[in-house]
Amino acid sequence: MQVPLWFALLVVGYLGVKLIRPPAWLIAVLLLGGFLLAHSVLAPAINALIK
Repeated sequence: MQVPLWFALLVVGYLGVKLIRPPAWLIAVLLLGGFLLAHSVLAPAINALIK
C-alpha cells in the first residue's frame, strides 16, 4: 500500500497535536522556522547533515 507523503505527514501531525497537545505558539514556531530554514542559504548544509 502506497500512501502519499503529504497525507502521512498530515495524519502524524494531527495525531501529535491531538495526543500531545503542544501550545499553539510552539506549532507556529516549528512550522515557520522549518519554512524559513528550507528557503535560506543554510538549506544545503542542513540537507547534507540529514543525508
